[in-house]
Amino acid sequence: MKKTAPKKLSSQQSAQQSARVQYSIVPKDLAGHLFEVTLRVATPAPEGQVLALPAWIPGSYMIREFSRNVVRISAESGGKPIALAKIDKHTWQAAPAKGVLTVRYEVYAWDLSVRAAHLDQTHGFFNGTSVFLRVLGQEETPHQVDIERPSDAAAKSWRVATSLPELGAKRYGFGSYLAADYDELIDHPVEMGDFALASFKAHGIAHDIVISGRVPNLDMARLQADLKAICETQIAFFEPKTKRAPMDRYVFLTLAVGDGYGGLEHRASTALICARADLPSTAAPKTPEVGEGYLKFLGLCSHEYFHTWNVKRIKPAAFAPYDLQAETYTPLLWLFEGFTSYYDDLMLIRSGIINEEAYLKLVGKTIGSVLRGSGRGKQSVADSSFDAWGKYYRQDENAPNAIISYYTKGSLIALAFDLTIRAKTAGAKSLDDVMRALWQRYGRDFYPTVGRGVTEAEVEALFDEVSGLKLKPLFDRFVRGTEDLPLAKLYAPFGVKLADARKSAKPSFDVGIGRDGADCKLSQVHEGGAAHCAGMSAGDVLVALDGLRVSGSPGSLDGLLARYRVGDTVAVHAFRRDELMTFSVTLQGDRVPGITLSLTGDAKKSAKPVRPSA
Repeated sequence: MKKTAPKKLSSQQSAQQSARVQYSIVPKDLAGHLFEVTLRVATPAPEGQVLALPAWIPGSYMIREFSRNVVRISAESGGKPIALAKIDKHTWQAAPAKGVLTVRYEVYAWDLSVRAAHLDQTHGFFNGTSVFLRVLGQEETPHQVDIERPSDAAAKSWRVATSLPELGAKRYGFGSYLAADYDELIDHPVEMGDFALASFKAHGIAHDIVISGRVPNLDMARLQADLKAICETQIAFFEPKTKRAPMDRYVFLTLAVGDGYGGLEHRASTALICARADLPSTAAPKTPEVGEGYLKFLGLCSHEYFHTWNVKRIKPAAFAPYDLQAETYTPLLWLFEGFTSYYDDLMLIRSGIINEEAYLKLVGKTIGSVLRGSGRGKQSVADSSFDAWGKYYRQDENAPNAIISYYTKGSLIALAFDLTIRAKTAGAKSLDDVMRALWQRYGRDFYPTVGRGVTEAEVEALFDEVSGLKLKPLFDRFVRGTEDLPLAKLYAPFGVKLADARKSAKPSFDVGIGRDGADCKLSQVHEGGAAHCAGMSAGDVLVALDGLRVSGSPGSLDGLLARYRVGDTVAVHAFRRDELMTFSVTLQGDRVPGITLSLTGDAKKSAKPVRPSA
């Protein structure tokens, strides 16, 4: 009898069989905002499998405690219930199981942000950190995910958008997907619903734009063209010779709402939330200028896309690998977030989206925001990075007086390094060379296996090596120290003039204003300002100024102050909690920086100072 050769498995079948960890996730109750997840572990640990849900999501440095959204959970093996013991608030241990361990649980999904999960009749969205239990000891094995269609009639036309590699699923369809390991599994967020979709290629790599939410007259053609220009510019920046992107496909997952803004980077996608008014409209007049809202959105896209290289692959040593159960500290966020913030705007001008004037306006706005708060003299960007978990991500009303943003000042430090290197090497070197060296040594080969992150000492040594300069004084003064950056001096050789035209003759309380119903409420009181010196505090509700009512309507306080001069003293009545208080406020000149940057002389004819070649 002739023997039949064994049937050869396809690569997909082979991958599926090797996936000892399998999940299925279904939007079970749209109105109740519940995802149901089933986890099957083929070979659970003999002593009892330990399972844990991450406490935070990479890119957002705050303990989120996603496990609080697990509504109920149970386990079984061979059709019989298995006990689950809670070890801590994130972790469970199953009793020893014979054969496959099956765990079923429900996750409440009502966080309308880019960080967690959200589900209703309009769409579904989740990050893996919010819904997929980690099987301790088996994180390095392939992980299969079956994304199931909800049974609700409202979702009959829904599609799926994700950068997860398809296994049995068709592109944009429900079905099976496969991740090489748990780290990859949680790095591909998923959007499902009725969304607008368009695609383009950037240096041969497919890029998808997914827009969820109602957006009348969405100008997808303009969005495609602008994002293509930005993406191709960034790919060529890191790989000027090969123009090779570090991913096979990229997805912009965007949720359009009435009012919102935010983004979170992933290795082959980004999750974004924006105001629908910020997206381009086919009904708007055709103009080459980029509107403020649309520019804000493109800047967000540019920022998150730059992270594909800087933080998703070039990482601080503390993040290689991530410890998802505890706060993970690094003093380098000024490099990974701050430098990304510098390049996100720079890529807009290099790609031709905006001109020099618009670019300098963006930089001037950033300089002004950094100079606004006195916290810049109390905290360095290295300390701000390290303290992100407890301070930057937990800001209160005193934040401007106590901390500095490693985003904004970090971007100005990048600018200062760039100008310094260019000036001292006569244009032979720039910050671009440093970023490309970081990519070549620490980022290019980071995946498919987790590579090595960069330390603070290695960063500083690389700056010196690539530039040929001794840059330790800059690190000491501006990264580890709290000095203001001498940007006017650094800009001067390049024909850029920095001016501060603050309205010092305009009387001011030097406060931040919010609304409390129809009332005017102080949201922030700046240190050393008129209100602070008079004893006022954030949270005070203004009632009257010299007997005249202060309302919460825009401009009410400014309108009253316009009747006075700097140095005048006014009587202010305000409620603190439920007690009426009286303050005598001596008005000071407005201390809000009015930063402007302009090209002078020959610089007007050359873009070199503000648009160095990529």
